[in-house]
Amino acid sequence: MAMLKREELTSIPAASGDLNALLGRGSEFEGKLTFEGTVRIDGKFTGTIVTNDVLVVGEGAKVSAEITCGTVIVHGEINGNVRAKNAVELHHPAKMRGNIEAPSLMVEKGVIFEGQSKMEALDKTASKPAPAPAVAAVKP
Repeated sequence: MAMLKREELTSIPAASGDLNALLGRGSEFEGKLTFEGTVRIDGKFTGTIVTNDVLVVGEGAKVSAEITCGTVIVHGEINGNVRAKNAVELHHPAKMRGNIEAPSLMVEKGVIFEGQSKMEALDKTASKPAPAPAVAAVKP
C-alpha cells in the first residue's frame, strides 16, 4: 500500500520518475482527468478523475469530483464520492465529504469524514453466487 506521510509529500520532486503530473498550488482545472502512475493535486480540481494508479490530494487542495482510482491519498479536501480498487488514506488535516468504497480505509486522528464507507473489493464480479440452501435430514 502506498502510504505517504506529510513530510514525504513535500519532498516529492515534480521531475522524479515517481510523479507523472502535478497540479500546483494556485492552479485550477475543470474536466476529466485520466492518467497512469502517480498524480498529485495541490490546487483546485472540478470534474471526474479515473485511473488504476495513485492520486495524491495535497494539503490545501480542493477537489470536487467523482473519483475512481487504485489508491487515493488525501491531505486536502474532497467533495464527491471515491471508489478505490486498493485503498483510501485520509491524513490530517483532510476533509472528506462523500462516500468511500474501498477494500482498505485508513482515517487518521483529526480528519473530517462526512459520508458512508463500504469496504469490499471493487474487482469482484457484480453477481455473487447465491449461498447453498441448508439441508437437514429429519427422520420420522
